Amino acid sequence: MKVHFVGIGGIGVSALARYYRAVGHTVSGSDAVPSEITAELAHRGVGVVIGEHTAENIPPSVDRVIHTAAVLPENPELAAARERDIPVHSYAEAIGELTRHQRTIAVSGSHGKSTTTALIALVLEEGYFDPTVIIGTKLREFGGTNFRQGKGPFLVLEADEWNKSFLNYSPYAVVLTNIDAEHLDTYGTIADVEEAFHEYLLKVPKDGFIVANADDERIRHITRDIPARIVWYSQKNPVAETVKRTLKISGRHNLANALAALHLGRELGISEPAILKALGSYHGAWRRFELKGIKNGAYIFADYGHHPREIAATLAGARERFPSRRIWCVYQPHQYARLNHLWNDFLDAFDGADRVTLLPVYTVAGREVENHPTHTSEKLAAALTARGRYTEYLPSFGVAHKYLARDIRAGDVVLFMGAGTIYDLTNDFLAVA
Repeated sequence: MKVHFVGIGGIGVSALARYYRAVGHTVSGSDAVPSEITAELAHRGVGVVIGEHTAENIPPSVDRVIHTAAVLPENPELAAARERDIPVHSYAEAIGELTRHQRTIAVSGSHGKSTTTALIALVLEEGYFDPTVIIGTKLREFGGTNFRQGKGPFLVLEADEWNKSFLNYSPYAVVLTNIDAEHLDTYGTIADVEEAFHEYLLKVPKDGFIVANADDERIRHITRDIPARIVWYSQKNPVAETVKRTLKISGRHNLANALAALHLGRELGISEPAILKALGSYHGAWRRFELKGIKNGAYIFADYGHHPREIAATLAGARERFPSRRIWCVYQPHQYARLNHLWNDFLDAFDGADRVTLLPVYTVAGREVENHPTHTSEKLAAALTARGRYTEYLPSFGVAHKYLARDIRAGDVVLFMGAGTIYDLTNDFLAVA
């Protein structure tokens, strides 16, 4: 079968492309801009076209076209595929098809999905289950990719709630980390978020199970009438101290993620020593508090966190690891919509930082709800300054580069945070002597 991916550089879509190639299909794809991911795919023999989306990007004799949810319906490649009667599926629909044919462990929640998926993958590998894994980050354990091909019975994947994607899936088991006011561009209210998670959990079959965070009030609320068996984990459980001593990654959020993996492993009959060995072997993932290098004697980290709760948790983890260092948070907000919906939460999110540097908002095509946003990075900087937080707004990456090169000092810990193009700033900042 020949499969063409529109938006192949996306972290989820690229993993699915690797899956199709691994099982013997011919894979091609397109994306608007080049990236590390598109370069890696091209290096491994995938035909990747970079630039404007056009009908000519679809090779002859394609059997299926799969697209990222970010691609608009009027995309020329999707239109051309429909004209040629080629079946067109979204990423979520294609993943949903896989889950109906493989016993799937779906890792869900507003935060922590990638880390929890990575930990579960290592636990299952240590337990000789040889899982197939589709994950939303790159792992050194997977050769620096976001996919692992296994021969065992389980498919382990992230189940994203944005655009209600996870409602396409048919999981055997669900791991649920937390529920938060996230992706309100999709849901509108936190009540609608909870309703979607509830509908999702109802998909777990009678012979399956749910591993759920007992420390999350919203999870306890929505699971009251769920018929599937629930295995609860909590940081209040005595085993949490054992797990904490085992981990090489810091932060209470990562302890919670590890406890989820522990209980999933137990449920599958993996021995506790094997589980702890796997958890202790994990050193972190791409853009998850990832140490990128040293500049002017300061430690430079990249982190994907873009929600206030993720920012606060990552800064708390940094403070736990570096209690006496000066901690910088260089943050690029992701979407005006998120900044507007969660404004009050953003005001508290940076309390763990000694210095805050804010960059212009990264906008996502098709996902912004206002042409004239009421909240901006400049206004957030002013609000944080009024609260006594040392904050600077910088209007461009170029200005930020000069400012940071001048002001950071040896021993500082600098976190470049966000889900947009700030990763490019991180790499450029380190590349210039």
